[in-house]
Amino acid sequence: MKHLVAKIHPADNVLVALTDLPIGTPVGWDGVMVTTTERIPAKHKLALQPLAVGDEVTMYGVLVGRMAAPVPAGGLLTTGNIKHATNAYQEGQHRLQWQQPDVSRFVGRTFLGYHRPDGRVGTANYWLVIPLVFCENRNIQVLEEALVNDLGYARRKSYQPQTQELISLMQAGKSVEDILAADLHTELDGREKPRLFPNVDGIRFLTHEGGCGGIRQDAQALCGLLAGYITHPNVAGATVLSLGCQNAQVSMLQDEIAKRDPNFQKPLFVLEQQKVGTEEALVSTALRQTFAGLMQANAQQRQPAPLSKLCLGLECGGSDGFSGISANPAVGHTSDLLVALGGSVILAEFPELCGVEQEIVNRSVNHDTAQRFTSLMKAYGDSAVAVGSGFDMNPSPGNIRDGLITDAMKSAGAARKGGSSPVVAVLDYPELVTQPGLNLLCTPGNDVESTTAEVGSGANVVVFTTGLGTPTGNPIAPVIKISSNTKLAQRMPDIIDLNTGTVIDGEETIEQAGERILDYVIQVASGLEVSAVRHGQTDFIPWKRGVSL
Repeated sequence: MKHLVAKIHPADNVLVALTDLPIGTPVGWDGVMVTTTERIPAKHKLALQPLAVGDEVTMYGVLVGRMAAPVPAGGLLTTGNIKHATNAYQEGQHRLQWQQPDVSRFVGRTFLGYHRPDGRVGTANYWLVIPLVFCENRNIQVLEEALVNDLGYARRKSYQPQTQELISLMQAGKSVEDILAADLHTELDGREKPRLFPNVDGIRFLTHEGGCGGIRQDAQALCGLLAGYITHPNVAGATVLSLGCQNAQVSMLQDEIAKRDPNFQKPLFVLEQQKVGTEEALVSTALRQTFAGLMQANAQQRQPAPLSKLCLGLECGGSDGFSGISANPAVGHTSDLLVALGGSVILAEFPELCGVEQEIVNRSVNHDTAQRFTSLMKAYGDSAVAVGSGFDMNPSPGNIRDGLITDAMKSAGAARKGGSSPVVAVLDYPELVTQPGLNLLCTPGNDVESTTAEVGSGANVVVFTTGLGTPTGNPIAPVIKISSNTKLAQRMPDIIDLNTGTVIDGEETIEQAGERILDYVIQVASGLEVSAVRHGQTDFIPWKRGVSL
């Protein structure tokens, strides 16, 4: 049965509207009834009691804001009457007693993956072509043009036939109004050539704007990120183009590779343009080496692997007022299931942990882990304030429009992706995950920067919750899009893989949705193609350690 409202935590003093509530609608929870004093849009919050200026607003059992203007019981909370606020945090009791979920249905399950020499297992098999510096981006693009179509890796649909139809309409004398009203029935050209290398999922050409200029720490972080991609279990090998004089030197990249995989055994071809000479010589050599590498990569085949070899990245973007009560807690249950099975999960987006720091501290396995988390959070927050920003500026216009009106409110819901298991490690960007369990990774809240970082740290599958819809993907790791509400899943079925609006609709529980997500993750890890891969969505943005929320 679908309810009109939901109360997330017993300590909360607000309700979430699960549907549009007209003025004068009686609603209640646990015997406490209020009547809406104005229209409450779905996903937004209404006061469960009269709230005066300065009163605390509690959701998910934590402080998410303070009242800036009075609101009666049944009144709507808006950016005009509530301001961001969070509680202070300090060293706490490390809760090592964790009630693991029942994983009996998944014990003994396997996925079909690519076993690598370092013991990790990939969920895909890609070849990378990477520039060490932005000066090489054009050469990367030249290589892409030379390789992708003839090897059968072209994925993007062509809308050129529709353009041709529009030209024909104009030439036939049709007006602007006719053009705007035209119903274009042209079939899109999405045909692909057969892959020459059937066991290679694709060649990924990563371009970026870094490698030189800025500060030397930027070059070091970029090389660490690129090393994370080269050593990633979803990657069979790589071709690297360097100019030669940039800050991000080949030796720096090699050092970062050795940190992550001291016995690195994958094929790796590195070319410096200033040593090779002409563009033709560089590109021709890179083509031969890449083709030879693809022949080696094609010898790899999928083999059974235990679920403990999965490293799941947890991400959200385009969040709405339902994200924290459907998609995110469902993913949180998936996280707990995988941790109980011996796998790894990565919770990132530090600006979206604002307000739940004390819970994270209490869940840390020891003092050092908790202290590293708090020091990274403080440094990140201070750097934002130093340039006139702050975590309170994190919610986007879309977040606010759909019910997330303070950063603390958004963060409290976002943090639920991490479930309830202990925090075993806290990593600074772009460090590698080395421990099973829940790992925290310091990244921005920006969707692509954070997803890029999680994969660089070892995530071989990413689950990405969204309430508004986003096509974000990654070059080498499948990104599973999970809708927080059924309307989104119906409106944008081309980018949504799973719908957890069923929780809002009263059709399944959080636990049932979490198990369904894990079932799907196993299929994807075995080669099932997700929407982002099908559409060729390969977003890649390294994080420069400036302020990015």
